[in-house]
Amino acid sequence: MEEQDVLKALAALAQSSRLQVFRALVVAGPAGMTPGTMAEGLGVPAATLSFHLKELMHAGLVSQERVGRHLVYRAAFDRMNALLGYLTAHCCQGAECAVSAPAPCAC
Repeated sequence: MEEQDVLKALAALAQSSRLQVFRALVVAGPAGMTPGTMAEGLGVPAATLSFHLKELMHAGLVSQERVGRHLVYRAAFDRMNALLGYLTAHCCQGAECAVSAPAPCAC
């Protein structure tokens, strides 16, 4: 992952509502969620949710797919894992770390 991509992803997640949306999509897994379900579960107005989803998509952290009449949003697990990998690369200067890194999501 390139540094510019990392900065874009971290900037997108550095806002409380977007972080909540992204975490909800991670919990939903590969099935994803519709905006209506997310808005209801998170208590976020539809217009606000749309803005945050657009920012997460721009950062490459979320994908969108039309399924029938609905839009389904999913966390981009490959991108999330790449971000985690970038942040933990060369951890502890190659020495064994006291804290183990989380395993990448296999979703």
